[in-house]
Amino acid sequence: MSDTTAQFMSDQQEHLSATNSIGHVQPPVGMRLLPSLTSPESWGFGFSGLLLWLGPAPAMHAVLGDRAIWVWIPGVIVGMLLNLQVKRLGTFWPSIAGGTPNYTTRLLENHPKLAAYAAIGYFFGWAAVPLVNAIILTDLIQANLASLGMHCPGVILKVGFTVLAFVVAFSGTRALGILHLFFIVPALGFLLAFCLQGLGWLMFSPLSPGFFPTQWPSFNFVEWAKWFFITVYALYACETASSFVSDSREPSWTLRCLSVTASLIPIVYLGGSWVLMRLSNGLETDSNAFLNLLSAATPFWGGATPLLVTFLVVSSCLLSCATGFSNSPRILYQLAQDGYLAPVFAIASRRGVLGPALIFTLLVSLTGVVWGDVSRVVMVTGTGYFCSIVALHLGLWLRRDRPEVIWPRGSIAFFTVECVVLVVGGLAWSWQDFLLGLLLPAAILGMDVLIRRLDWPVFQPQWWMQRDRPRLQQQQNVVALQVFILLLLVCGTAILVWMLRSDLVTASSDVSTNLFIVVLLTVAFVSIAVACWTSLPQVTAIAEAKERAEHLFGVALNAILVLDETGRIQQANPAAHELFQPETSLLGAALSELLIDLEGSPNRWLDRSEQRLCLPNQTKRMVEMSISRTTLPDRSSEYMVILRDITERKTAETALLRSEMQLRQQAHQLQQTIQELQKTQAQMLQQEKMSSLGQLVAGVAHEINNPINFIHANVNYASQYTQDLLNLLALYQTTYPDATPTLRSQIAQIDLPFLIEDLPRLLASMKVGTDRICDIVRSLRSFSRLDEAEVKAVDIHDGIESTLMILQSRLKATPKRPAIEVVRKYGSLPLVECYAGQLNQVFMNLLTNAIDAIEDAYLQSVAIVGEGRLGIITIQTAAIDQQVFIQIRDNGSGMSEEIQRRLLDPFFTTKPVGKGTGLGMAITHQIITERHGGRLECISDVGQGTEFSIEIPLRQIPAVSAEVESHESALAGIDA
Repeated sequence: MSDTTAQFMSDQQEHLSATNSIGHVQPPVGMRLLPSLTSPESWGFGFSGLLLWLGPAPAMHAVLGDRAIWVWIPGVIVGMLLNLQVKRLGTFWPSIAGGTPNYTTRLLENHPKLAAYAAIGYFFGWAAVPLVNAIILTDLIQANLASLGMHCPGVILKVGFTVLAFVVAFSGTRALGILHLFFIVPALGFLLAFCLQGLGWLMFSPLSPGFFPTQWPSFNFVEWAKWFFITVYALYACETASSFVSDSREPSWTLRCLSVTASLIPIVYLGGSWVLMRLSNGLETDSNAFLNLLSAATPFWGGATPLLVTFLVVSSCLLSCATGFSNSPRILYQLAQDGYLAPVFAIASRRGVLGPALIFTLLVSLTGVVWGDVSRVVMVTGTGYFCSIVALHLGLWLRRDRPEVIWPRGSIAFFTVECVVLVVGGLAWSWQDFLLGLLLPAAILGMDVLIRRLDWPVFQPQWWMQRDRPRLQQQQNVVALQVFILLLLVCGTAILVWMLRSDLVTASSDVSTNLFIVVLLTVAFVSIAVACWTSLPQVTAIAEAKERAEHLFGVALNAILVLDETGRIQQANPAAHELFQPETSLLGAALSELLIDLEGSPNRWLDRSEQRLCLPNQTKRMVEMSISRTTLPDRSSEYMVILRDITERKTAETALLRSEMQLRQQAHQLQQTIQELQKTQAQMLQQEKMSSLGQLVAGVAHEINNPINFIHANVNYASQYTQDLLNLLALYQTTYPDATPTLRSQIAQIDLPFLIEDLPRLLASMKVGTDRICDIVRSLRSFSRLDEAEVKAVDIHDGIESTLMILQSRLKATPKRPAIEVVRKYGSLPLVECYAGQLNQVFMNLLTNAIDAIEDAYLQSVAIVGEGRLGIITIQTAAIDQQVFIQIRDNGSGMSEEIQRRLLDPFFTTKPVGKGTGLGMAITHQIITERHGGRLECISDVGQGTEFSIEIPLRQIPAVSAEVESHESALAGIDA
């Protein structure tokens, strides 16, 4: 065990460390075992454990005789208590499949290695049940055929009975449950009849040898431990129903089966054993179950004994085989669910078939068939089973402070005794088989490590899930398969009877009866197996589909109505009664009377529509109606109507529409606010820009003004001083006409006559330049207007001229066009109160646009006629009735009506990208209208030029007064 077990424990611990504290992993979708069994079907599995008494009881009584009762008494007590304890565990863990061994893994969650080992040991105990019962059936048949001088191959019979139960198990969980219902009632009935009727015959019959023995047998502990070791798997196996709690639709009722089974344990195990002890004919050397039961039942069953005993043995064996193939795969399934085994064992089909786990169980059973020695098989597999029970009681003691543990002290007592029995009883049988039984679970877990590492498709869950998909071809051929198998079964039975007819006629009545019962029950079992394999899945699918439909019809949240051809209600689900008020009588009522907008018969109604529901003493509601038509077998029509209350949705839609309208209004207002903010932002940017420009221009003008004034003031003095020097030089030339050679050379070198002639002209030119610079500085200072933030009386003409001075470079001729002429038509204007800097900005914007328009018109005319026209800008001013009028007109390209409508929009421009911002005219309009309270008009024709007319008042209202008036108007609006 050292190498294999150590390797398994290492890999298992590595796997469990990747999961939570108890090794749980979440299986893939579609792999869960869904509840499908009814309570009677799960109870049938629970009662199968009682039939296992037929296995060890005859053999033990054949060897021990009356001493066997000492083995059964303590076993019965522990078995009853175990049933009640397992029931308590099931109430705490109802979703766990596999029952007792998988409850053990929960109890030993802090010891995952021991938990996995114990569960696998329990699995081997049940996996051997089909094999043992197949051997019992084979021995029965061979014993009866031997009396006829006939030989039957035992291996074929053992494999046949084992595979037969496997086929039934592969038909699905419900197939097994239905099969048990066919056989469990008569089998359990005959078993209870044997026990109770035998006890009654012992007590009351005059032929009875006495109820109690005349001498009680002695007690030998080693012998007791040896047989207690073997009988445990039958004594403790009555908790089989716990394995199907997670499959049950009513888990609480399934768990009640454990209490009923616990109450039947004394009747079967003590009562039946007592009957064997008192009425068996003393065949101590014969362990044949059939012969021992036949000997014990003959006194009170008489001539019917062979028939009844045969039926009891055969039915019990067949049921135990089916139960073993049902219970064992669930143990592996739950272990895989919890992460103790490879995920492939967690596969469950739609019909509840645990494919990989079931096939593995079959392989284990067939391995025992090949081995052939039933006593050694029971010994080896019983060792693992006994270890699992010991681990269960250990887990109960370790969790003694938890509410799911009923008898913690009893658990530690049972654990102590069972440990002694495990060692003493196991070694008493065979130390080799005992050691093999201890190693077998570890070997299987080592195989699981190998399965995890192999990348074969058969070991991958996806491979099995793909095989579980329904195939149309299989469904089409299933009827032919059913007919073929049933025909083969009937013909095979007829051939078998024909071959044995002569031997059965000459045989004794007991042998004939026995063979008849074996053949009858086997054929019945095979017939049910065939039905389960072929027809039952379809019938089950239809029943399940009907149940699902009825369930959905009952629990559907929407109202569902079934109407006849006239539109009258034939069926209604609970949601429909709730929709139409509980007191409303729906059955037989016309739907058109309840939904006021419906007219005519159902065949004229729309497939989908919205209807008004009007009922007395109830507000009007809206329902959404969907209708579908079905043709019945009698060719009449039936209509299914689904109604969904959409009153709240309609109310929400109305509220949503209102909210949407409000949001649209708010969005419109927000858009207007954004536009105002954009305009304000643009104005602030332009104002800041012009303010910075004005400060720059003012600074430059101030810095230039000082030195140029110095130069300009000294040019006159320089001219006067130069003239005086020239006069003095002329006087020297008159007084001293004859110059020295050195002077004559210097005079020639400096060209004195030219210097005397050019120096006055040079000084005059400098004076003209300084005069020009002074004019430019005055223009810059006038344009900058450092006091632009205040209203000031200024000369409008100075502002216009200063702007023209700034734009002088653009008015001059260029290689692309001739110079632009500026025509001034100034009227007599007084000083005007205005924001001079902002007004200069207006002039700058209008004149710049005029120059651009003239340049565009010149280029267009050159391109069209080959000769451009001269550009002219006309500026005209006038003062009329306290208003100042300024007109700036050009003969440029002009504007269309579309452009004129958008001219004052912020960020609108007709200039190329990078040449215009689209803010100039918007700011100009705002300065004239809002800042100065004036008007700005534009008159333009395409190709004729553009004229801008500005009108501003001579006097401005103080800003404070205007602000006060604005606040007073706002307050008046609020009060109103």
